[in-house]
Amino acid sequence: MSRESISQSISIVHPISLSHGKNAEVWDTTGKRYIDFVGGIGVLNLGHCHPGVVEAIREQATRLTHYAFNAAPHAPYIELMDRLCAFIPVDYAVSGMLTNSGAEAAENALKIVRGATGRTAVIAFDGAFHGRTLATLNLNGKVAPYKQKVGVLPGPVYHLPYPSADNGVTCAEALKAMDRLFSVEIDVNDVACFIIEPVQGEGGFLALDIEFAQALRRFCDDKNILLIVDEIQSGFGRTGQRFAFSRLGIEPDLILLGKSIAGGVPLGAVVGRKALLDNLPKGGLGGTYSGNPIACAAALATLDAMTDAQLKTWGSQQEAAIVRRYAAWREQQLSPYLGRLTGVGAMRGIELAHADGTPAPQQLTQLLSLARDAGLLLMPSGKSRHIIRLLAPLTTEPAVLEQGLDILEACLKQLN
Repeated sequence: MSRESISQSISIVHPISLSHGKNAEVWDTTGKRYIDFVGGIGVLNLGHCHPGVVEAIREQATRLTHYAFNAAPHAPYIELMDRLCAFIPVDYAVSGMLTNSGAEAAENALKIVRGATGRTAVIAFDGAFHGRTLATLNLNGKVAPYKQKVGVLPGPVYHLPYPSADNGVTCAEALKAMDRLFSVEIDVNDVACFIIEPVQGEGGFLALDIEFAQALRRFCDDKNILLIVDEIQSGFGRTGQRFAFSRLGIEPDLILLGKSIAGGVPLGAVVGRKALLDNLPKGGLGGTYSGNPIACAAALATLDAMTDAQLKTWGSQQEAAIVRRYAAWREQQLSPYLGRLTGVGAMRGIELAHADGTPAPQQLTQLLSLARDAGLLLMPSGKSRHIIRLLAPLTTEPAVLEQGLDILEACLKQLN
């Protein structure tokens, strides 16, 4: 197949062509099998072609394939929003809207906070990733390649260090940087919101410092600033519970959803305090394809599968396997490049670094190729592209997970 018809500005991690998949395994067009530790970049917490999701899609496709909700509401959208709002673990009344993607959810959240506060400034964090659309680009805490050659971006947006035990930035350091920001860069009264990931995805699977999260919530309450939590990659069971913000002991004002919300079908959402979602004029939110009936049906089937007990079981089993194998590799001194284990739950990263602690992106590139040749798909992350992010479906069979970790172990041994 020719790829000349596809924009060369799209980067490709694995130069293969996939044909089909089942749970945690995929096959390319030559018939080669791979264990999938990428999961469509966090989209497939329930695995490829989950039977319940497939059946829901098939059934809905015989009834109604599309209707724009703002033209005439349809039952799947209404049912999903009722279920989704009940699924959000907060004490306040929840409302929301559906979008086509996580980035679109972030864009709409920015509109919502502007309407609610009358302010425009946003505080984001180093290493953050919130999308590739024009407004979300400025939220990202990384220039290359996302912000290159696109000119002035919507703003203003300011960035703070992201505090995490995984990167060595402390709560005190982040709070000190925040004090400086509001004394040197911007008046705190001009800030509409903070936006933060409870576990950074693109940034390297860094788990947010709990003390900082709670201090930030108190600060926002004191200054009448809204707090947006981006759960696009960390949500829907990735950390062993519904959403990663629960481990932080906070309640966000707005929550961004996407990726694993619908078992592989494009869908996103912004949910949060009802008064915020209702503050824009009629017609201020919506979209032709937002909340497509087939996507809604897939999301309903996804929620059916994601009971709290099941999420805890899946998350704890996968976390235990990864932590156990990593500890053994460290004890064996498997590779001189084996660095820290980052993240929380089943949202884990493995850093590759030199003996002096500097990132080892060349070795990660080598690892991607070695693993692919051996039948394992991996995904890079981190500001230096030096952290492997492990995103195997939560439903991965234990034997398949161990086989994938065996391949990873063998490939780590070969790094030079």
